[in-house]
Amino acid sequence: MNMANSPEGTLRAALRYPAFRSLLTGLAVSQIGDWLYNLALVTVVYTRTGSVLWAGIATGARVVPMVVLGPVGGVIADRFDRRRVMVASDLLRLTLMLGLAVVVAARLPVVLAPVIAALATTAGTPYLACVAATTPRLVRDGDLPGANAARSAVSSIGIIVGPAIGGVLLLLGPPAIAFAVNAVTFGAAAACVLAIRAPGAFTVPARPGASSRPGVGGQVTSVLGSVFTGITDGAAALRAHPAAIRLVGADLICSVVYGMQTVVLVLVADQAGLGMHGYGYLFAAVGVGALVGISLAGRALRLPFRPGLALAMSLVGLSMLALPAARWGSLALVLAAVSGAGAILVEIMTETGLQRMLPEEVFGRAYGLALPASVAGIVVGSLIAPVLVSVIGLTGALVACGGVATAYGLQLIAGRRHAPAHAPAHAASHPLSSAPPATPADLAPTAPWPTAVPHPSASPGRTAGPRPAAVSHPAASSWPSGTARPTVPVALDPALAPTAPWPTIVSRPAATSETAPPR
Repeated sequence: MNMANSPEGTLRAALRYPAFRSLLTGLAVSQIGDWLYNLALVTVVYTRTGSVLWAGIATGARVVPMVVLGPVGGVIADRFDRRRVMVASDLLRLTLMLGLAVVVAARLPVVLAPVIAALATTAGTPYLACVAATTPRLVRDGDLPGANAARSAVSSIGIIVGPAIGGVLLLLGPPAIAFAVNAVTFGAAAACVLAIRAPGAFTVPARPGASSRPGVGGQVTSVLGSVFTGITDGAAALRAHPAAIRLVGADLICSVVYGMQTVVLVLVADQAGLGMHGYGYLFAAVGVGALVGISLAGRALRLPFRPGLALAMSLVGLSMLALPAARWGSLALVLAAVSGAGAILVEIMTETGLQRMLPEEVFGRAYGLALPASVAGIVVGSLIAPVLVSVIGLTGALVACGGVATAYGLQLIAGRRHAPAHAPAHAASHPLSSAPPATPADLAPTAPWPTAVPHPSASPGRTAGPRPAAVSHPAASSWPSGTARPTVPVALDPALAPTAPWPTIVSRPAATSETAPPR
């Protein structure tokens, strides 16, 4: 099938866009490098210390900074040019990985290894928020589900391919080689970002009252002095969008379930007679299920918001509820795969929903809260699982885990029945959206995912004047209430167009005297 003829919303359709392919390639290379070096990091620390505790500290050093400093990364993603932030993040991590290679090769104190790993994670905290905020500017709104599915696929593939490459490198030479290779991946990721020719795609929306051309020192002072305010703004944006809160809650529950699986699947494997390698088989099944879920994401996002999310949560919850009865290995593997499919669908729905619902000028700060919450959920799940197993047994722990996920899905359906028919829903500003503005009837609880509503100041009977040289934003006359209107003109930009014939509209920070190229 030609990608130009791929159905809207699919992964193949998202890959039509050259700019998004560059962004995805950089992300893929970086993700593989991260998992590649994680294996080498744990190996080095355990070999040098002989301590499982130190090995755990090394792994935690890669997680804790994301949880603690993720909100700060979201503030940075909303304050500075996102291309510069991403490239700076890659170059900082490249330097740190080379430093880690020197530490290992020169046999410097091993305590430096987790410290450098923590610094590398800290340097990367704004990166994913920048990627998530940039993606809607690189693909058409209808293909956003496919783009987020592609990003999820990259993460899943990185978890599989990265350790495999790391294992080969450890067999071929000293661990320092793995760290050096990871440094190269960050350089390649930076090159991919620099190669994206998309004027305005990385520009941060102007904030009300902000200086138009602040100096570098003023920008740094502004960020350091208002981090708390930025985090508060992100939390307020989430609270103002109940549908976004539901998405984040679903993703958090799935993360807790995954964290519990890292513990309880060891016992499930033994119960199902899968043998000493059963734990690995079950997690491989979770990965296979995730890949299946990625292929179904485009169809799932065509469902109405509440039923679609409830269905995905039910796959997670019901599969966990059924695991206590899985006395056969094949059944346990199938249930693990179903759980993985449901969890990845929730993740993709969360990514796409937040991009569509939240105002663009505050998206990075809101995402900087949602992503660390998801990572923290994995940690919480891995900590409470042993406690639950010791108190109520394996069956009780699985039932409690699956029951919470299933109840969340049922609550979504119950809430749909009692929701007011005219509750407004806000959407993020999508420079690439070509869909017509929604009517209030479209926003009833049975409607698909929330979309933009007509701005109250719009006059239905107003006739359009002559078209200016710079094309007006497609939603400028129906900008959603509570969302900032674009402050820069936009123009047709052929550099972002996919292989399909329709044009792409992006923000262009150029003078209004420029004329748009012919369609």
